[in-house]
Amino acid sequence: MTEAAQTLAHQAIIQDSWSRCRQYGLTHQSVPRFDRPAESEVRTLLDKQHFLVQTTHQEVLPFYENILANSNCLIMLADSQGRLLQSWGDQRFVEPAQASGFIAGASWLERYAGTNAIGTALSCAQAVHIQHDEHFLKANRFMTGSASPIFDAQRQMIGVLDVSSDSYLPPSHTLGMVKMMSQSVENRLILNLFQGDYFQLVFNTGLNNLGSQWAGLLIFDETGLVVSANRRADSLLGISLSRVTVESLFGIPLAQLLRHPEGLPFALPTAAGYRFHGMLKRPQQAPPIQARDFRPAPPDRNTELGKGFTLASINLGDPRVDKAVRQAERLLEKDIPILVHGETGVGKEVFVKALHRASSRAEQALVAVNCAAIPAELVESELFGYEKGAFTGANQKGSIGLIRKAHKGTLFLDEVGDMPLRVQARLLRVLQERCVQPLGSSELHAVDIRLISATNRPLRQDVDAGLFRQDLYYRISGLNLELPPLRERTDKTAMFQRIWDHHRDPQQDAGLSPDVVRLFERHPWPGNLRQLSSVLQIALAMADERPIGPEHLPDDFFADLQPAAEQPPAQSQDGAAPSPTVDDAELASQYQAYAGNISRLARRLGVSRNTLYKRLREQGLKP
Repeated sequence: MTEAAQTLAHQAIIQDSWSRCRQYGLTHQSVPRFDRPAESEVRTLLDKQHFLVQTTHQEVLPFYENILANSNCLIMLADSQGRLLQSWGDQRFVEPAQASGFIAGASWLERYAGTNAIGTALSCAQAVHIQHDEHFLKANRFMTGSASPIFDAQRQMIGVLDVSSDSYLPPSHTLGMVKMMSQSVENRLILNLFQGDYFQLVFNTGLNNLGSQWAGLLIFDETGLVVSANRRADSLLGISLSRVTVESLFGIPLAQLLRHPEGLPFALPTAAGYRFHGMLKRPQQAPPIQARDFRPAPPDRNTELGKGFTLASINLGDPRVDKAVRQAERLLEKDIPILVHGETGVGKEVFVKALHRASSRAEQALVAVNCAAIPAELVESELFGYEKGAFTGANQKGSIGLIRKAHKGTLFLDEVGDMPLRVQARLLRVLQERCVQPLGSSELHAVDIRLISATNRPLRQDVDAGLFRQDLYYRISGLNLELPPLRERTDKTAMFQRIWDHHRDPQQDAGLSPDVVRLFERHPWPGNLRQLSSVLQIALAMADERPIGPEHLPDDFFADLQPAAEQPPAQSQDGAAPSPTVDDAELASQYQAYAGNISRLARRLGVSRNTLYKRLREQGLKP
């Protein structure tokens, strides 16, 4: 949603709220009545909501201690009826006449307190920010607030979390912070309810945000039925998750999903064609999925793709990569920005890290910013920093921001095309003036940075569509480099060996079997180097210290292989699936009919891939 659309949507929320207030018989001069019940009823209310209060306390306290301590603000938790349950922080800003509204049991429903963050969030079932003059009652205009509803595992709205203060609260930051806190509470409510007996799957758009509150969370049973999910999962998948299975969501067999080693990230394609990264956690008492010891990787094992790579080690003979490396090397010490283009997963960050190591700035910081991963409301404060007390939620020491952290080093803006337009304008000023002005400060701080950006989007088209500033585009694209997708590289075989060598344990030197190399050569690699890295990590875990064979590869690897011929799979006369006990001649025919796709053929025959591989090899039919 554009900034203008967000403004219009917010104005509509305020107008609707004021209309409701008039229907309740309120005027701007009305005195808020917080409808607080008797003490015995309050005690009953708090006993009833003990689980919600306790869970919220666990999730909110770190935010308060690390971000909000010593700031003049108050965090409040209310139930679905707007009744205050608990608060954390400073109440000194509260007007004496309003003090009764800030104790347990007080109701902040609009009918009693007019337009306010808690009551209006409950009325419209979404996060809101209410500035001073947007309160319907003048008596409440001494404060501002941001509030976000809390939903339980069954998607019932059970409460609302609010951050309020008498000082100015910038919506762009405070609203993002309260959304993050409410999402954290919702995740904890789901995990507490389904701990022990269910599988957990977290997924997100990138590897670096799998552990954040903004990751999608799915809880499913041993049959693959999704029993709960957070709202972020809905948003990422674009559907409402009700009575669905993980197989229908991601288009992969349940057994394949469960074979992934616990805690090891992996590529997660959806049935709709999108690609995420996921990580699996098994039930504490779950029976073993198969008779295999998934031994954890040694503590010093390097699984971060890009760590340790140099420009020479990624230039393995492909002419397009060689051209990009040579051009980039010529600009190593020049103050000319670089814009790297390429599909998701082609190794843009690996390339940038290698470029940084080869420069005279190698001893200084490389600060990588994923512009798509930071919530839009928090981008400005994360990039530019803020002064102590600049807004509610500001750290008591302030923050220098990511751009200043890159001073004397390299600033890498990944997925730069996803940067909000308002932030693009501020970034342009920084790049023009080489100075950063933190939020809430009039002081300018000089910065010396080497700028490298990357995108998987056609930025020129975004400029024409008004989604990306033209002046910023020309500021960041001094040299445009294109990294080819893995399927088009002429040095694929060398790259397979390079990534395998990167991930293997020192004692694991068995290598890739010729069968696997042939399969790798045929594969389209839609996820590029990132997918290759994930496939090899899984295969290494499956193969232990043996050579990696086709039987060690995940099923979704085979799902991407295109048949070599359009010949349909053979069937019996009645159209039924072939028998698992087909004779050797028919097996050879089926193998040809499925164009060597072992995964599909094994499912068709009703046998495991290992069994099928063994039988094919006995006949000399190596896949």
